[in-house]
Amino acid sequence: MTIAVSGRVDTVTAPELEAGLKFGDATCVVIDLAGVPYMSSAGLRLLLASHKTMIGKGGELQIANAQEAVREVLDITGFSDILNLI
Repeated sequence: MTIAVSGRVDTVTAPELEAGLKFGDATCVVIDLAGVPYMSSAGLRLLLASHKTMIGKGGELQIANAQEAVREVLDITGFSDILNLI
């Protein structure tokens, strides 16, 4: 399952995104961040929670196409060591 996200992911938009994330029976979920120019700590929390959800059900979460600014935030926070970036 691939979920394409677009726009800023911040304290205003993260709750809406979280409400829309339904993984169902998927064993591998790819979150495509090609359309995300900015991500705040609220977005990072959402990615980590999604990662834990997938691990908890024996699945895998992959993060694809993170733009340079988002990738830098993932690197600085250490999330790039936790999450599977493709």
